[in-house]
Amino acid sequence: MGTTLETGRAAEARVDRAARRRGWRRVARNYNVRGGELDLVYRADELLIIVEVRYRARSDYGGAAASVTTTKQRRIIHATRHFLADNPGHARRPIRFDVVGVDDSDELDWIENAFYAE
Repeated sequence: MGTTLETGRAAEARVDRAARRRGWRRVARNYNVRGGELDLVYRADELLIIVEVRYRARSDYGGAAASVTTTKQRRIIHATRHFLADNPGHARRPIRFDVVGVDDSDELDWIENAFYAE
């Protein structure tokens, strides 16, 4: 299986391939700021899509998407605000937050509009 980091990177790569097949253009990967991180950021037409990738070997506790708590959502929104400040060309675009669960069988559970920024 590898380390947690390797497993996470492999899950992100799987999601990235799927997003690119959709015709999305990746504008950032693993964007880090103090207090938050964005796994993947894409442009699709005029939309900016923030994708949180969650790997879970087991789904007993609700699966990957259920692991994106309100605290995690706040961290993603915080990082998104920093990203937009650093990349003002994207600041006027509508933003969508997706969560993609990847399980040990490499299945993707893609949830569009998984949460909203207030």
